[in-house]
Order: sequence, then structure tokens, then C-alpha cells
Amino acid sequence: MASPAGTAVSDHPSGTADLRGVDPSGSRRVLWLSTAGFTLMFAVWLMFGILGKPISQEFGLTEVQLSWIIAVAVLNGSMWRLPAGMLADRFGGRVVMTFLLASVAVPAYLVSQASSYLMLLVLAFLVGFAGNSFSAGIAWNSAWHAREHQGFALGVFGAGNVGASVTKFIGPPLIAGTAGVTYLGWVRGGWRLVPVVYAVLLVLMALATWFLAPRHDRRPGTGVPLRDQLAPLKQVRVWRFSLYYVAVFGAYVALAAWLPTYYLDNYDVSLQTAAYLTALYIFPASLLRPLGGTLSDRIGARRVMYGTFAAMLVITGVLMMPNGHIVIAHPDGTQSEHLAYTLGIVPFTALVFLLGCAMGIGKAAVFKHIPEYFPDNVGSVGGLVGMLGGLGGFFLPPLFAYTKAWSGFPSSTFFVLFVLTVICTAWMHWAVVHMLNQQSPGLKRHLEHPEEALA
Repeated sequence: MASPAGTAVSDHPSGTADLRGVDPSGSRRVLWLSTAGFTLMFAVWLMFGILGKPISQEFGLTEVQLSWIIAVAVLNGSMWRLPAGMLADRFGGRVVMTFLLASVAVPAYLVSQASSYLMLLVLAFLVGFAGNSFSAGIAWNSAWHAREHQGFALGVFGAGNVGASVTKFIGPPLIAGTAGVTYLGWVRGGWRLVPVVYAVLLVLMALATWFLAPRHDRRPGTGVPLRDQLAPLKQVRVWRFSLYYVAVFGAYVALAAWLPTYYLDNYDVSLQTAAYLTALYIFPASLLRPLGGTLSDRIGARRVMYGTFAAMLVITGVLMMPNGHIVIAHPDGTQSEHLAYTLGIVPFTALVFLLGCAMGIGKAAVFKHIPEYFPDNVGSVGGLVGMLGGLGGFFLPPLFAYTKAWSGFPSSTFFVLFVLTVICTAWMHWAVVHMLNQQSPGLKRHLEHPEEALA
């Protein structure tokens, strides 16, 4: 079971990237520059998770309206991941990452000038373009690292997801400390200062990437026809990997943006406390990604995915239970309450922390499959997997809001995640059993008649 997941006998990785002559210092620069850039762009991509509350108060937005601001940013950060990965394969990650950093700086600044809900929606969509840096960075690092080190390298790069916690830390004190202040005569304080700070950092990071990354970039997609780059997308396993990524990444993105509001509404804490508690979920969901990559290198990505989904099922199964009690009506007309259940903020935070651990490890395991099976098409395959995973992050926040409105239970958020994990687990296990049946067609008969296996 240590081999990569598959659905048939032919489901074996083939081909390896030719890394002869690669300067080790170049691969290190690629890794650290791409990780730093991705961390920053991830912070920008999900900044509305913290800015959402003061924005809602200023513009009088409902919870559903806020969920759409978060969702459109996630949408644009997902829908271009396939072409971004392919372009990084063809033209090099240095060019693509620099372009992404520079292009997002403009709408990031303009968020500080927003004057209406419609303008916020448009700018949130444009800022979301930053999320496409993920597939570009995956393709760039895959081109610069040998196969036996790709799990770790992609895990380190993917740990840039921790950028989601940056705004959680700097946002509340910056918002509270600068409210009502104007700088340089045109930069307003409060929540409007945060996107201005990010715009400046994006420009500086774009310059660093362009001037410090290796000039002679690796471009494994150069000269490869578009049809050949897209050919692997016909394989069902690519779409299966994509669904896994919806559960471990799309759900992570959605929950990272949704948790501050969840804490505020259900546990009556301050914005800063909600931000810090959310960071306790984000840190393991991001920083454990290298561990997930290392485990996948050593014991196989499929084993890691089984452990990930098992943990997620148990945790979301507990989190989805609503607070309340059972009321029993007695024959004499009286009623009594039994089995009262409530989940306090401490056990809730502990469970969410463990959920983040499972997701962080699982994200790396999903992407470990891609360079194993598709070493020459990491950009296109990784782009599609990342795109569909990110689109999960687009659909889930509104789904959280509508499910809560329909059921009346805040914990319905985790019921949605539980159902999603059940579907992923069932499909993965079916694929494994299908593969084993094809490789050992007599095994099924022996399970029914074990004496034949001993003959």
C-alpha cells in the first residue's frame, strides 16, 4: 500500500524529470522565494475573513452578503489555476510568480477605496487572483527538485498556506490602533489600511522574485503541444485527486475565512480573540504540510490519505452535533430533559486544531501523487487539482450560510464537511478495492472460499 493510489494495473507513475546540471542553490532560492511569495499572496487572498466584520459593520452587510465577498475572492483564486500551472511549465515560474505578485497589488490597494457593496464584490474578485499562485509554485518547484525530494519541497511550499493567519495577527491590532486616522492625506486607517500595507508588500516581493530567482529557469513544458499538456486530464484519477483536494484544501480555505465569524457569533469573543483562535486552526493546517510530504515520501500517499480522512470523519462527526438536549414527554403530561450536550469554546478549539492537523498532512499527500504519476504534466494536472480544490472553497462559504439559515444550527457547517469527507473516503476506498481486484482477480474468490487459497 506504499505505492501511489491508483485505479488499475496500469496506474503506475512513469517518467522522471531530468534534473542533471541543476544548481542546488538555485533550487533552494526557488523554494524559499516561491514560499515567501505564496505566503504573502495567500494572506491577501483570505484577508476578508478578518476584514469582513468591520466591513459588514460599515456597510451594513448581512451574513450571506459577507459570505459572497469571501466566496468571489476564492473563486478567482481557483479558476485560473490550470492555466497558471501550464504557463509556469511553459515559461517558467519566475515570470508567472512575478506577474501574479505585481498584478494583485493594484486591486489590493483599491480595496482601501471601496465605497459600496458592489465595488467590494468586484475588488474582492480581482484580489482573489492571488490564489492562483499555488499551481504556479507547485509547477515551479516540481521542475527544480528531484523526485525523491518533491514531497518535502512541495510540502514546504504548501506551508505558505500559513499566510491565511497573517491577517489574523496583524489585522485586529492594526484596525483598532489606526481607526479614524489618515496617513499622508489619503491613506485611511482602520480596516482600510490593511490592503494598502499588502499592496506595498506585493510590489516588494515581485521585485525580489524577479531579481533573486535563477535567471535561467527550468521550463519542462517548453515545446510541448497544448494537447499533450491537457491529455492527462482525461484520466479519472485526476478528478478523484481533485475531489480529495476539495476536502483537505477547499474546506480549509472556506473554514479559515468562516471561523472568525463562527467564533464571534457563537462564543461572544472579541474580533482579536476570534482571529487568534482561528490561527490555531490555520497553523497546523499549513505548517504540518511538510510533515505530510515527508510521510508520503516514506510510507506512501495512500496510507496518509486513509489516516487523514479517518481523522476528519471522527472530528467533524463530533463538531456537527448541535448543542441541546432530549425532551421526553411523560404520560402524565410532564416533560423532562436528558442528555444535555454543549460544546464549549475550549473543546471546540481543540477539535478544530486537530482538524487543521489532518488537513495539513492530507494536502501534501494529495499533491505527492501528481509528480509521481504525471512528472511531465505537473503544471496542467496540479493546476486542475488546485483549481477544483479551490472552487470547493468558493462553494462552501455560501453553503455554510444557507445550511445554517435552513437548519438553524451553526454546527451545520461541520455537517457539510462530514458529508464531503464521507464521499471522498468512499470513492478512494472503491478505487483501491477496484485496483486490487484487477491486480489479483482470484483474491475475491479466495475470500469466499479460503480453503482454495491454502491448496
